[in-house]
Amino acid sequence: MKTTYQKVLCVAVLLGSAVTISAQEKKEKDQLDREMTLEREYDPTVQDANKVNTLPEIKEPEVTKRAIDYSSFTTPTEPEKAITVLPSGNVMTQLKANKRRGYLNLGAGMHLNINGDFGYHILSTEKDKLNVFFSHRSTNWEPDYDKYFSGYASTEGSSTDWKAKLNDNLGGLKFSHLFEKAILNMGVQYNYTGFNYYGIPIGDVSSKPQQELIRTADKETNQVNQTIKANIGVEAKEDADVFYLVDVDYINFSHKYGVSKAFDGPTEHTLDAKLDINALFHENQRIGLAGQVEYFAYDLPAYEPGKGICLFQNHAEIILTPYYRIGGDSWNVQLGANVMFVTGEDNSFTASPNVSADVEVADRTVLYLNAKGRLYSNSAYETSLVNRYVDPTEEIAPTREWLNGQVGIKSGVAKSFWFDIFAGYRIASSDCLFLSGRTFNEEDFGGLMYAMSDIDTKRFFAGADLKYKYQNFLDISLKGVYNNWKGNFGDSWIGGEPNAELDYVYGKPKMELNADVTIKPIEKLAIGLNYYLATDRYTELGGYKNIKLDNINELNLVGSYTFNDTFGVYVKVNNLLNQDYEMYYGYPMQGINIMGGINLNF
Repeated sequence: MKTTYQKVLCVAVLLGSAVTISAQEKKEKDQLDREMTLEREYDPTVQDANKVNTLPEIKEPEVTKRAIDYSSFTTPTEPEKAITVLPSGNVMTQLKANKRRGYLNLGAGMHLNINGDFGYHILSTEKDKLNVFFSHRSTNWEPDYDKYFSGYASTEGSSTDWKAKLNDNLGGLKFSHLFEKAILNMGVQYNYTGFNYYGIPIGDVSSKPQQELIRTADKETNQVNQTIKANIGVEAKEDADVFYLVDVDYINFSHKYGVSKAFDGPTEHTLDAKLDINALFHENQRIGLAGQVEYFAYDLPAYEPGKGICLFQNHAEIILTPYYRIGGDSWNVQLGANVMFVTGEDNSFTASPNVSADVEVADRTVLYLNAKGRLYSNSAYETSLVNRYVDPTEEIAPTREWLNGQVGIKSGVAKSFWFDIFAGYRIASSDCLFLSGRTFNEEDFGGLMYAMSDIDTKRFFAGADLKYKYQNFLDISLKGVYNNWKGNFGDSWIGGEPNAELDYVYGKPKMELNADVTIKPIEKLAIGLNYYLATDRYTELGGYKNIKLDNINELNLVGSYTFNDTFGVYVKVNNLLNQDYEMYYGYPMQGINIMGGINLNF
């Protein structure tokens, strides 16, 4: 639901401002580049495909990074949008950067957890770079379902010794060529992910006892998601008087199955074109126009009675971003708005501010403000990166973010100490909440989740990010965020009272805390601890029954030893406290698990 205030605010900003470049587009492009680029002087890292995050950009001290593999392997590339404080995967062993062309990481541990990363520079000259890369993540373990059966009598034949399985593989090539005034980038990658829907079902058409439902759901068959991505783009050098960027991506994403192995899954084709052009004038000002057009087309299996139906429609999503930017010696301002259109059945228009400013108010101290918004397509491909267990046959409406504002102060004025204190507010329509599935037929994937998409949300948040480094001996980082979520059903909600307020914004944590400590008692040995906490998460089960999920309360330990600039070893203990928690209801996570491995530069 969009309030009159929201409409007036966004239209006023649209009429009164020019727009800045979309920061989110750059962030997504940078994330793809991180996946596909192997730097010449490579410091070998292990970045789990299921944990990708970035730290703030302004004036941070350099902190020695290390890898943490969470047991929450259920989130394939990024955690759920609310759970974004998890640390980035980082250097496992402290091998120094060198000019060798390749790297190799291999690790294995309990629950058949296996990690592998390989990369190599085929070409590495000043003008041409051609990189090849491959990553593997897999697991096969027995979840503990006992807590889901409290209050239910044992049912004969209701075995719960199913495995939770994942086989995730990503590989590709990236090429870049440096012209005199421009850069050409091309890349291709392929991702194969096999997994089973091991979650506990909560209901079916015959309302059988919960334990007996286990026998009727298919937990053995592996769903297979495949992604083919190709990219070509050209951009001027960053300091060009007239800057331009043209970038085209093609994504082919497919599910092997629908709601069961008897039903074929859909295929999504995405053509994504980005354009940005701006001109410099008066030495410190730029004015320009950025834009993005995404077209989504679908190949759907023919409907067969008893096998379900895929609900997808071809449509386009368009973002236009005129902008104006000015900067001085100690300040920068960007002014504007995003104008966003969605065609098809979900036809809509959205205008959001796209304004940012920062000023150095004291030595190495910056006061900043961001007020932006964006469109989340919630495409099949993007949804699979957030939650692979969502029903593959249902299309999710795009999320329209009217405002995502933040104000804060960052400072590195104290020796070896850096902080960021911030607060903000977010307003979104058609937000997407993930809930456990309610009904299924015998031999369906009973653990399928579904997306509760016609929800309007508001979020106030405040927090602090602190970092301290003592010589090369001690690194400490601590980030805490308090969230106050409010939500209501959209004005087109079916199955309940439109515009009614939700008891909880399901899945979103009230408090998040992330702490990292790394100690290097000697030059070649590093010992690290990571702690992550997410509290007060709720979900909804059949009959509008609100259930509080266990807090995510995870402590991880990693020790690494570097023999030389070629070889290093590591040992990790994840979920050291053996805490029982779940990322989503019915999908328990691994308890304590140990992994060992090696890193090589060659």
